[in-house]
Amino acid sequence: MEATATIEDFDRLDIRVGTVVDAQVLEGARKPAYKLEIDLGPELGIRRSSAQITVHYTPDKLIGRQVLCVVNFPPRRIAGFESQVLTLGLPDPEGAVVLIRPDFAVPNGGRMF
Repeated sequence: MEATATIEDFDRLDIRVGTVVDAQVLEGARKPAYKLEIDLGPELGIRRSSAQITVHYTPDKLIGRQVLCVVNFPPRRIAGFESQVLTLGLPDPEGAVVLIRPDFAVPNGGRMF
């Protein structure tokens, strides 16, 4: 069993909502992925993310979709692309990613609590 997390541990994660404004195939990735541009509101602006979500989503279906992102992890370079935020999802029964999103439209940049 993993160690118990504290509320302070949770508070250190900065998870925000944003809207996908662009999505394209990430050429050169070892596993199929998209490069996303996500509008995280006036405070954070547009951030980029690499996401292995090609099983359930096409680029045109991602644009306009709200997603949740961890915005305070260090950037990672994936196939020459700088991924600035981690887009969050859950595995379906076969392990493919299903994105997490709010039930209703909310302002971009809102912090999860």
